[in-house]
Amino acid sequence: MSEAPASMRLDKWLWAARFYKTRALAVEEINLGRVRIGGQPVKPARDVKVGDLISVRIGPLVREVEVKGLSNQRGPAPQAQALYAETPASITAREAAAEARRLAPEPAATITQGRPTKQDRRRLADWDRWSASVDDLDDEPG
Repeated sequence: MSEAPASMRLDKWLWAARFYKTRALAVEEINLGRVRIGGQPVKPARDVKVGDLISVRIGPLVREVEVKGLSNQRGPAPQAQALYAETPASITAREAAAEARRLAPEPAATITQGRPTKQDRRRLADWDRWSASVDDLDDEPG
């Protein structure tokens, strides 16, 4: 097994720490400005060292982590989680956001109906939409 490097590329570290599934996704997110080191926007090739403070925005959530280790390869989740430590402020903010989502769920998530099923569509097709038919019009005295 090789020794851990003294520094490595940011995109490779984010991939190894399992923040993103691929390095290409990590590069895209970095280029969009969703990853910062020390509050400054960075480029994918920026070197990451142990002790750096990285903020990663994934969806509406911003996680702030301190780099605890470097790894050249992507390992299992427990090994990846050993590469960083989330700051207490970040943990508090993440828990508050989870509580807010629990108390005020997304309105679209409460919709139970959705698309009509095949059976519903058949019922709709059988339903006579018109209140008057041509036959009813012929019967009227005129």
